[in-house]
Amino acid sequence: ISLVVCEVEESLREKLKKFRFRKETNNAAILSKYCKNCILDISLDDLRNELPERQPRYPKRLTYIVYSYKYTHVDGRVSYPLCFIFSSPMGCKPEQQMMYAGSKNRLVQIAELTKIFETRNADDLTEEWLKNQLAFFR
Repeated sequence: ISLVVCEVEESLREKLKKFRFRKETNNAAILSKYCKNCILDISLDDLRNELPERQPRYPKRLTYIVYSYKYTHVDGRVSYPLCFIFSSPMGCKPEQQMMYAGSKNRLVQIAELTKIFETRNADDLTEEWLKNQLAFFR
């Protein structure tokens, strides 16, 4: 049994579907932060700076990120993997982490995401880190 803290609203489901099939070739993210689900045209460096643990005015909190990444393979092919990144910074309360785990699983299931990564430190969220994570799927 999986504990679900919040259901995925229909508007977010539609947003995720449109995001999956978007025509743009830039890096972009849907970021669930401060109870918003906004689509951002954003690099990993800028995304890293948007995380709550990097902004002292916000408490440390868990953040869900669905990231569309322009990935150039060694043979020159280009793909656009849709990555789910769960940011769980050091210092988050264990109860909060357990509660959100169920909601994370539900979101991954609904959005049909297969590339699922977790980070505990915003500094790890770099292009090199993401390429290393994606290397597993070659």
